[in-house]
Amino acid sequence: MVQNAIRKLDKIDRKILQLLQKDGRISNVKLADMIHLSPTPCLERVKRLEKEGYIKNYVAILNPKMLNAALVSFIEVSLDRTTTEAFDAFSKEVLAMDEVQECHMVAGGFDYLIKVRTSDMEHYRMFLAEKLSTIGGIKNTHTYVVMEEIKASNAINVSQ
Repeated sequence: MVQNAIRKLDKIDRKILQLLQKDGRISNVKLADMIHLSPTPCLERVKRLEKEGYIKNYVAILNPKMLNAALVSFIEVSLDRTTTEAFDAFSKEVLAMDEVQECHMVAGGFDYLIKVRTSDMEHYRMFLAEKLSTIGGIKNTHTYVVMEEIKASNAINVSQ
């Protein structure tokens, strides 16, 4: 169903989405110029894309090094039970943790994959010991600390 909704987008809509992903603060006049439309129909398209849910939000991407959050870790989490109640309890706890940037329930050898940002290894140890490990029902965790970020992007391929 979502695939069908994506196919309804024409070439201009896709170009708008592509450009806004690169710069959400681009002026409507500049955006219109780049897609070869006048400003009014360009703005109408952007508003339609927002209303239809293709554009969820506009955000600023911050520099983690300047904000003392340069250490990235990925944590595999396995729960001791795979019940709806256990999943709901875990999700509720993780949502309240500021260090957690992403949390995904996954299929495979563990239950969740969490992306965490901390200032350094000491901060990570504190997070693991005083926050994550206090959640009931965790059977085990396995951490991968990022040594070098090769690519990080929130952009979605809209060319299809």
